[in-house]
Amino acid sequence: MGINQHIVKRTNGWAVVGEGNGRDTSIHPTQYDAIERARKIALNQKSDVVIHGEDGNIRGKSSFGNIPIPPRG
Repeated sequence: MGINQHIVKRTNGWAVVGEGNGRDTSIHPTQYDAIERARKIALNQKSDVVIHGEDGNIRGKSSFGNIPIPPRG
């Protein structure tokens, strides 16, 4: 399992940040662009994308390979 990718607002755009990383992986002009980049990373690493709104609260999450098959429960 890879490192979850977070989409967070910055003063100069939207950043993709690996969970626990002190530096942004990349900065994008729109949230959509940042989500697309994070999605590619998450697919490669079999991790999650966590999308934060402008207020910093989590507004969505997508899993890319982190779901057990068959699902537990």
